[in-house]
Amino acid sequence: MSTTQSDRLRGLIEPLVHAENLDLEEIEVSRAGRRGLLRIVVDSDEGVELDTCAELSRAISAKLDETDAMGDGEYVLEVSSPGADRPLSEHRHYVRATGRLVKLQLVEGGDLVTRILAVDEDGLDTEVPGVKGRKATARRVEFAEIAKARVEIEFNRKDKKEEEA
Repeated sequence: MSTTQSDRLRGLIEPLVHAENLDLEEIEVSRAGRRGLLRIVVDSDEGVELDTCAELSRAISAKLDETDAMGDGEYVLEVSSPGADRPLSEHRHYVRATGRLVKLQLVEGGDLVTRILAVDEDGLDTEVPGVKGRKATARRVEFAEIAKARVEIEFNRKDKKEEEA
């Protein structure tokens, strides 16, 4: 997708996304056979409900029908929330992942699997889970130390409400 088309789409779509109190995470235009594919990813601190994605999709579709931003050809519009294991790249992504287990690839090399306890402007306060009955240990990780980060899916983690019961 050209920068001009990307900027134009962002200018059309972003106000609609913000009107729903969502963040525009990604706009991707690609080809799917003879048709174009416009994929829009949105998120918020509370997550995104399916009904909200459907409403936003209708609003974006109507706005795009008023313009020639997607050209004359057919295209498919996809509006969704990011996957559970999407990369963490913005400060707000780390804030939203507080309490979650993450895998950090460190700039100095190596991986660290840790739970985010708190996020500030400079980095993360985390807890590295103990192995084989050992206690968890606290660790501070500065953003400058992180090359890549991704949420780890946990299938057996108890919800805080379950732990308190």
